[in-house]
Amino acid sequence: MSAGGGNKAIIAALAANLTIAALKFLAFALTRSSSMLAEGIHSVADSGNQVLLLVGGKRSKRQASAEHPFGFGRERYIYAFIVSIVLFSVGGLFALYEAYHKYQDPHPIEGSFWWVPLAVLIGAIVAESFSFRTAIRESNHTRGDMGWVRFVRTAKAPELPVILLEDFGALIGLLFALFGVSMTLLTDNGIWDAAGTAMIGLLLVAIAAVLAVETKSLLLGESASASDVAKIEEAIGNDGATHIIHLKTLHLGPDELLVAAKITVGSQESGAQIAAEINDAERRIRAAVPIATAIYLEPDLYIPDAAATLSANGSSARTPASGEGSGQV
Repeated sequence: MSAGGGNKAIIAALAANLTIAALKFLAFALTRSSSMLAEGIHSVADSGNQVLLLVGGKRSKRQASAEHPFGFGRERYIYAFIVSIVLFSVGGLFALYEAYHKYQDPHPIEGSFWWVPLAVLIGAIVAESFSFRTAIRESNHTRGDMGWVRFVRTAKAPELPVILLEDFGALIGLLFALFGVSMTLLTDNGIWDAAGTAMIGLLLVAIAAVLAVETKSLLLGESASASDVAKIEEAIGNDGATHIIHLKTLHLGPDELLVAAKITVGSQESGAQIAAEINDAERRIRAAVPIATAIYLEPDLYIPDAAATLSANGSSARTPASGEGSGQV
């Protein structure tokens, strides 16, 4: 995912949420609808989350230092994880608290401006739809033929999956609020308003949980995608003489990949020849996978009899992350 594409989706969502939040709070002030209050807080939480994503994206671009030699790419993951916490606490838990409070003291929508929540919600649905469409368009540039669930689960850049889930949750939440407000107006019973607010709270808690789980995986450190691993393996073996003993990859950030591999060299080769082979392999890896910013290749000897023994035992000399081994194959 390009940073520009992610920022475009974030800014579109931020502009929509700030405008919608102001209208929702106005509707709450005029009608005292708990669904409108919950939705207003939801929009404020989303706006804060989008600011966090922009800050994380900017901070991740800082130059590497002696204390952080691999740079700050993972800051994007940290801020995305904070987003899940904000969405859970400020959005979800507040909505559930407000639903409980309204359930304890249900009252119909007050005042002569009963139509305001309906107008605000319909307008918000239109605005959120445009924001969601922008997120979908930007995501389509990178997701290829992947399904949406797989894209959210496997994307290494957190911004677009976060915005997609937030916008999707916002649209569903608006429908819940519209249901609660409409039923309250029809029945003159505030219980429906409380029910709509509770559904919004449960929805936000569920989305926050999904974001937390997926972002935690990125924070712990994920390997390269299967397609990138295959490209790296092919690049290393392109000269016909080099083989992989084992290979490990780690995302230092969405656009930064660490590649560490133990590769075979000939037993009669000189140090200069080995160094040249390693340098050539590094160039091939970078050409095949441009985000491979840190590459460490360890040369070792290739012993055919030992390789055949490993193969007979069900092990593969080309299996990525197969363990450290004895140092020879």
